[in-house]
Amino acid sequence: MRRGLRFVPLALLLTGIVEVAVFVLLGRWIGFGWAILLVLAASLAGMVLLRREGLRAWRGFRAAVEAGRPPGSQVSDGLVGLLAGLLLVIPGLVTGLAGVLLTVPLVRRAVRGQVQGVAERRVSGQVAGDLFGPRRVRVRRGEPRPDAGPPPAEPGPPPPAAAGGAIEGEIVEPRRP
Repeated sequence: MRRGLRFVPLALLLTGIVEVAVFVLLGRWIGFGWAILLVLAASLAGMVLLRREGLRAWRGFRAAVEAGRPPGSQVSDGLVGLLAGLLLVIPGLVTGLAGVLLTVPLVRRAVRGQVQGVAERRVSGQVAGDLFGPRRVRVRRGEPRPDAGPPPAEPGPPPPAAAGGAIEGEIVEPRRP
């Protein structure tokens, strides 16, 4: 079992306990009828959001593919939108609040960046480049490694960058043992 997945049952149990406690506290404060109505309204809003975000993600993905652009940002944005809808559909006030927070543009942008980062780490560099487009890399000059090959023929200033300020090259991932 993967390292992070072993905590899923515990997280689900704790989420259930917190949801029941929040529901009871809110029910005592505003009345149980209103609390039930609030949970049902959040679930209904989640169903509407799931449908809307699913369609929007699919349209964005298709438009990016047809235009020849990398579809990764549309895919990660769609995943965050679908997660927001799913959290709203799950009956509960805490998960509903988390779903509503994921609809806020600032929070959504931050979570989308995290989703994209996780996806980039889990796939090869070529697949990540195909999904998310060219990535920025830092190049630093330093002492050559012994296994790096022969040094350049003439030491001097680096060649000038192309007119666009980019230097062509490729990233080669080392082989893993």
